[in-house]
Amino acid sequence: MNRIMASLNRLWRLVMTGFCFALFGTGGLLLSLVWFNLLLLVQRNRTKRRRLARRSISASFRFFLGVTRWLGVLDYRIQNLDALRSERGCLIVANHPTLIDYVIIASVMPETDCLVKGALLRNPFVSGVIRAADYLINSEAETLLAASQHRLAQGDTLLIFPEGTRTRSGEAITLQRGAANIAVRCQRDMRLVIIHCSEHLLDKKSQWYDIPPKKPIFSVNVCERVQIHDFYDAHQQEPALAARQLNRHLQHRFTSGLQSLSGINDASALS
Repeated sequence: MNRIMASLNRLWRLVMTGFCFALFGTGGLLLSLVWFNLLLLVQRNRTKRRRLARRSISASFRFFLGVTRWLGVLDYRIQNLDALRSERGCLIVANHPTLIDYVIIASVMPETDCLVKGALLRNPFVSGVIRAADYLINSEAETLLAASQHRLAQGDTLLIFPEGTRTRSGEAITLQRGAANIAVRCQRDMRLVIIHCSEHLLDKKSQWYDIPPKKPIFSVNVCERVQIHDFYDAHQQEPALAARQLNRHLQHRFTSGLQSLSGINDASALS
């Protein structure tokens, strides 16, 4: 009987996962074609329009995650959420195990900025969202540092996934140096966010229909603030050297944090 119930539950999650993908794509198109165009007409101030667009995206993500949780597709827990919501003028740096990490973080940070891959501008379901939110594009290398400095100086938070792509299951985390370079050259602190998913879901090697045997649970741990002055003194160090040292610290911190979260989840599963 238990085996039959488990099979039925997995089938239910497969069907509902397909529904949620369709819901996400449809929502992205509706936001782009209807709501964001309406904002262009009613709000001429670019800064206010960008703020409204980001708040709309965050509200949409909260609705989407609420649906996935209600349908039993997945669940998520965020520790130390108040610290994340209170951040201003710093980088939010997170690991990237699954396709919906950005969705989870942006759902609880209504006005966060984000550094995204230029390739996503060719995706019809999210390109309008990226443009309306005026996210920074990582392929615009000539202006990226100056734009990051300007936005951080005006109090924006900048969400970055320094791996550059989703983590490959079973492989060690490898960070690109972009986030560390921005932190050092803009002299801004970082807030670390470590994300762990209890099952293989929407990772680098998975398709949407690869449904795990158990409902996935996301553990999002909002960790300490990394003080940039601990790694960089403009009077004594070269920025490139400081960025390498900071990057090594981030890589070690993500690795140890994930091992800790994995151990906690394994212990919970056995208890």
